Amino acid sequence: MDIIHLLPDNVANQIAAGEVVQRPASAVKELVENAIDAGAKHIQLIVKEAGRTLVQIIDDGKGMSPTDARMAFERHATSKIKKAEDLFTLVTMGFRGEALASIAAVSQVELVTRQADQEMGTRICISGGKVESQEPCTCPVGTNISMKNLFFNIPARRAFLKSNATEFGAIDTSFKCIALVYPHIAFELIHNDQKVYVLPEANLRERITHIFGKSINNQLYSISAESDLVKIHGFIGSPETAKQRNDKQYFFVNGRFMKHPYFQKAVTNAYERLIPAGSKPSFFIYLDVDPRSIDVNVHPTKTEIKFENEQEIFPIILSCTRAGLGRCNGLGTIDFDNEDMVDIPSYIGKQKSVAPEPKIHADNSFNPFNSGAGGSAGPANERNLRNWESLYEGFEAARTTTTPANEVTFSVPDATDNSDEDDEDFSNFVSQASSLPDETDDVLLGQETYRQADMGLNQGSMAQPQELTGTEFLQYQNKYIMTQVRSGLMCIDQHRAHFRVLYDHYLFNLTQHKCACQRLLYAEQFDLTPADALVLDDIMDDLSEIGYDISSLGNNTYMVNGVPANNGDREAIGFITSIINAVKDQDRSLKTELLHTVAMAQARSAAIRSGQKMQSAEINQLIKDLFSCLDHTFTPDNKPIITIIGDDDISKRFK
Repeated sequence: MDIIHLLPDNVANQIAAGEVVQRPASAVKELVENAIDAGAKHIQLIVKEAGRTLVQIIDDGKGMSPTDARMAFERHATSKIKKAEDLFTLVTMGFRGEALASIAAVSQVELVTRQADQEMGTRICISGGKVESQEPCTCPVGTNISMKNLFFNIPARRAFLKSNATEFGAIDTSFKCIALVYPHIAFELIHNDQKVYVLPEANLRERITHIFGKSINNQLYSISAESDLVKIHGFIGSPETAKQRNDKQYFFVNGRFMKHPYFQKAVTNAYERLIPAGSKPSFFIYLDVDPRSIDVNVHPTKTEIKFENEQEIFPIILSCTRAGLGRCNGLGTIDFDNEDMVDIPSYIGKQKSVAPEPKIHADNSFNPFNSGAGGSAGPANERNLRNWESLYEGFEAARTTTTPANEVTFSVPDATDNSDEDDEDFSNFVSQASSLPDETDDVLLGQETYRQADMGLNQGSMAQPQELTGTEFLQYQNKYIMTQVRSGLMCIDQHRAHFRVLYDHYLFNLTQHKCACQRLLYAEQFDLTPADALVLDDIMDDLSEIGYDISSLGNNTYMVNGVPANNGDREAIGFITSIINAVKDQDRSLKTELLHTVAMAQARSAAIRSGQKMQSAEINQLIKDLFSCLDHTFTPDNKPIITIIGDDDISKRFK
C-alpha cells in the first residue's frame, strides 16, 4: 500500500508560512519592503492590536496590473529572479510575490492596486489561501494591502503570540530597521488610531533624530572608510551613550538590516577603555559591498548574512570607528557660533606699547610698636595699639578653670608608641561590633538551633539546615560576607542578599498599596521614543498607584513630579526607563506582572553593590533581614545567595 502523497496547496502554504510569517512583525517587514521596491515615496503603516487584528500598508508606488495582482499570491511567484545566479546579485528587498502567498495562507488579505496608465484598479480578497473574489475598482495609484486576523485558521499559532506590548515592540523594531535605511522615503506608523511615527523625507542624521529624539543629535559622530572590499559610512555614539542594554545598535549592508556579532565585536573593541566593561555603544553603520561577496539567503528573515571577506572587513570597521572616536576625543564639542560669546580683540603685533612701571610708596620708618619719639605711628595707630596689654587680662585665669560640660576635649596619642595595645583593643571592638544583638539570636547565630522555616537552607543544593556556631562576620573583598557554621564556612553575596530583602519589602508595600508619593523639589523632564511612550501611557495609572506622579507634555515628552517616598537616591528617569524596557520584554499580562517588574527594578537599583564596604551594624542588619525572608537562598531571578564551603573541602586543600 502506498503511503506517500502530495500535500494540498493550502497545507503546504501554511507550512511555508511558518518560516516566513512568525509574528505580525514578519508580515510588516515583508509588506513594507514590497512597497519600497515598488518605488513608493510615502508609505503608511496602520496597525491594530499589535497586528493581531490588522496590518495595513498604503503606498504610492507603481502598483500592479490585474494579472500581476493575481499572480503575486501564487507560490514561487517573482518579478526579479529568472535563474539561480540572480539570487546572488539582488540589491533590492522583497519582490512582490516572495511572502504574499504565505501571508495569505494564514490570514484574510485584501489587495487594492492600480497602475498610473490604467483608469481602473483591481481588488482581490483572499482568506486562508483561497481566492474569494477579484473585481475592478476605483482607487489611487499605488497599492493598499490589508492583512486581517493573523493565524485565524491556526489557533495554536495564534495562542503563541505574546503580549501586545511585546508584539508591537517587534513591529517597532522592524519599522525602524527599514526607515533608517531609506531616509529619502516618508514613513508613517499608526497604532490603534494613534500616530506613533511621522517621518518626513530627510538626511540620515535627521532621520535618526526623528526616530530616537533630539537629544541624540549631539551624541553622534560620523565615520567613513573606503577600500576595494567595502565602503563604510554612518554614525557612532559618544562613549557616554553606552549602556548595559542598548537598542541603538544597527548594521546595514547594501540597504538591508543585518545582525553580525563579529562586526559588532569590532565596534566594541574600538571603545575599549572608554566605556565600562559590559556596556554597549550606540552605532548606525552602513556597509556597501559587492552583492556577489555576501549570501543573504541564510535565514528566511534575511537578517543573518554571510560575508566572503569578513576577516578582512573586521579591521576596517575597527580602524574607522577608532578614527571617529579620535576626532571627538570622547569630549564635548565647543560651540563657536554662540552669539553671546565675549568679543576678544585680536592681537596686533606691530604695536609696541610698554606698560608703565608701577610706583610703590612705602614709609620705611613706620613701626606700629614704637609710639615714642622717632616712631611714625599715626594717631589712629596709637589709639589702637597703646593698650594692647589689656586684651590678655584674665587669660591665665581662664586657662585654669574647669572645662564646661558642653565642650569636647581631644587627646592625641604619641605617634612614636609602637605597642600592640591599640591593635588588641581595636580587634576586641570589631569582635563586639560584629556580634548579633540578643533579640535576633533565635533567628540568626549564637544558638545551637534556630527556626528551620526561617533559615530554609535545605533548599537547592543544601540537604539539611546548617547550624551556625559563630557570631562574627567578615567582609571579604567588599563583596561577600563570611561566617562560620557547623559544617564549614558560609559565604553570602551581599548584593544578592540585599536584592532579596528589598524585593520582598517593595513587593509587600506594592500589594498593600503603602507607597506614598513624595513631591520633587524640581520636576524632571524627559523624552521617549514613540514606542516607549505608548508603553508608558498604558502603565501610567499603575505607576501612579505605586507612588509615581508623571504627567504628559505632548510630543512624547513627560514630566516626573513625584516619586515613591522610599525611592531613596535612585534616579527617577532611569528607573522609569528600566520599567518600560521590562514591560516590553515580559510576555504575560501587564496588570499581573507590573508589581513584580516594579519591585524587581526598585530592588535591583537600590541594592548594595559589590565592592561597597559595610560597617558591622549594616552587616548585622542585612543578615537579620535576609534570614527573615521566606526564601533567602535565591534571588527573585533565581540566582544563589548563599553557599557553604564544607570542612572536608577545606581540609582537602591542605593535603
